[in-house]
Amino acid sequence: MPLTFTMFYGSVRSDRQGIKAARFVKRQLENRGHQVTLVDALDEPFPLLDRMYKEYPKHGAPAFMERIAELIRTSDGHVIVSGEYNHGIPPALKNMLDHYLEEWGYRPSGIVCYSAGLFGGVRAAMQLRMTLAELGTPSIPTVYPVPRVQTAFTDDGTPTDDGAYRFVRGFLDELEWYAEALKAQRAKGMPGGSH
Repeated sequence: MPLTFTMFYGSVRSDRQGIKAARFVKRQLENRGHQVTLVDALDEPFPLLDRMYKEYPKHGAPAFMERIAELIRTSDGHVIVSGEYNHGIPPALKNMLDHYLEEWGYRPSGIVCYSAGLFGGVRAAMQLRMTLAELGTPSIPTVYPVPRVQTAFTDDGTPTDDGAYRFVRGFLDELEWYAEALKAQRAKGMPGGSH
């Protein structure tokens, strides 16, 4: 069943490498017949969090925030692509995610994490799990870590090692399973009786 995903990428560094991992995973989801929209912190003018989307008057939020809120609300799941900055989440990613709350409601997320070293960003991923659960888009059990991201892909997101295709397969299988399961449950109604 085709699904709709929104992918959030949160590095704004001039020499960022994780965008290559984002391109790879996006393409793999699209090859499975899914629709994927990339939301890149470098392209979206999020200010440092002052007012959450829900705190603006109805239809009073900046147009880009309205557009992203609609993407979040209409997605079957999310993919969060995170580097690791001092064992933590990149500030631009955290800032972008925190602008929304209810919009995430009961949709799963998958974490793609990366770093220049051997651990592949998993320390940031563990912190990110807490944030995503609180937002209402709990992460699936499997994480897709990318160690040595600077050499793992070409600029267009083509893996330099064919093992990447094998490793990403289980991650995407699980993400699809959770997205389909929660989509079916949302159709029956939300917790607390709301639709």
